[in-house]
Amino acid sequence: MTPFSWQVFLDQYRDRIVEEWQTRLATEVSELYARRPARELTMTTGKACDAFCQVLTHGDYTRINRFISEITRIRLEAGFPLADVQKAFELYRQILIPILVKDSPPDRLCRNIEALNTGLAYTIHRFSGHFQKMHETYLKEHARSLEQDVAARTVELKESEQRYRRLVEEIRDGYLILRKERIEFVNPAFCTLHGVSSREALGRSFLCFVAEDDREKVRQIITGDMIRGTEPEAFEFLRKTRQGACLPTEINFRPSRFRGQEYHLCIVRDITKRVEMEKKSRKMEQMAYIGHLTASLSHEIRNPLSSVKMNLQILSKNRRFTGNDERRLAICEREIRRLEGILQQLLDFAKPVSLNPEKVDISRLLHGCVELLEVKISKQDIHCSIREDPHLPSLTADRAKLEQLVINLLLNAIDSVKEQGQIRITTRSRDLDKISHAVIRVEDDGMGISKEALPRIFEPFYTTKTVGTGLGLANVKHIVQAHGGRVRVESPEGRGTAFEVCLPFSHCPAATRETRPDAFPSLVFPGKNN
Repeated sequence: MTPFSWQVFLDQYRDRIVEEWQTRLATEVSELYARRPARELTMTTGKACDAFCQVLTHGDYTRINRFISEITRIRLEAGFPLADVQKAFELYRQILIPILVKDSPPDRLCRNIEALNTGLAYTIHRFSGHFQKMHETYLKEHARSLEQDVAARTVELKESEQRYRRLVEEIRDGYLILRKERIEFVNPAFCTLHGVSSREALGRSFLCFVAEDDREKVRQIITGDMIRGTEPEAFEFLRKTRQGACLPTEINFRPSRFRGQEYHLCIVRDITKRVEMEKKSRKMEQMAYIGHLTASLSHEIRNPLSSVKMNLQILSKNRRFTGNDERRLAICEREIRRLEGILQQLLDFAKPVSLNPEKVDISRLLHGCVELLEVKISKQDIHCSIREDPHLPSLTADRAKLEQLVINLLLNAIDSVKEQGQIRITTRSRDLDKISHAVIRVEDDGMGISKEALPRIFEPFYTTKTVGTGLGLANVKHIVQAHGGRVRVESPEGRGTAFEVCLPFSHCPAATRETRPDAFPSLVFPGKNN
């Protein structure tokens, strides 16, 4: 196999990356990017690609640093918000990772993604700091100029204050002046961030706009003694809006004196998008690590498990083992199968979902899944019924993935209900966002899911069961999203649970919409006492 080379890889895909990057900048980021000339976007994305090539190939950050300085100046002059340019850089990762997954050797994929994330994190952080520093430098210089004018030319004070007020009111970040904790001045951006009018903000304590858990920290920083010759560092806190929402925020401030009074000049910036971006970046790194770990587990554990399982099966045929010895062998075999199932769930979750679409008869698929679990259903004396829409069209999807999805939902339902419980499966069609979807609903009459657990049930490795990996529902969501669908859950605690999967007919171009003539009738697996 040819060794992986960043230089060869990036030279091969440069034109494709530049073209897709330019297109997505013009269509996905913001109206400001959409109005920029295509020639300019192509030029800037080309420069960025070449600079990233130097970083990934040689670890040389010279060109990317020059590009950051250049693009910061261009975007500041054009009035771009920081979040827009951060999102523009993030597109490079979104474009490159699918190509890396396809072209990287398996043993290099994690390292390649890590190198990409490292280079991009450096770029975004350096750009954000550079952008912020230039923005704040301008404000600080202007504020310093005003202070000198006040001291030197009292006659021009009112005119200077008016010019300063107009400048601050046009800043996109929240700007305010504090005297101790009290707000003396705010700009419209601050009011927008907190959902209040300037009249409601003036004269109030700034701590009223800080989430309760962060108030003491903010109070200590803002009301602390001013140390001459030092510049306080920016810090993060949760701001509280009028609607009660608590959102991540960054504040920069510097102490100042005016007419013998001490003030703080503050810039408040919403960092919700930045925090979300950092979370996504960490999640991608976690997924890459899980993929690497799972590949190792597959190689190091699966082969020994198969050997142990085969030898246990051979030993179980030996008639000399009876009684407790025979039962112990059966227990060992069962536990080996359980370990194989856990390993398979890890593999299914870690690897990207690749679909092999084909024409799927949903009714046949559901019947097949129920029949596979018939022994388990009958053993618990569960009443399982299928009620289908006889006019439901066929669906173009990956049959194996849909079977895995349905079996996971059924196993979840079986674990939830008591003996002689009920599981109901229904199908129908439904329009969502003007697109026709096939709906599969799996409902049980078990104990339901607690309010605390409900928001986390699709998280990887989260489980309330004593036995389980917590990957079943995570894989369900993974498969549904790969098909362009959505999944939702209803679970009034103590009154059962219903999972509803919606899959679009039109997600795959070959999706068929004709009515099946050979629809199954409603199917019921009764419990023993029904």
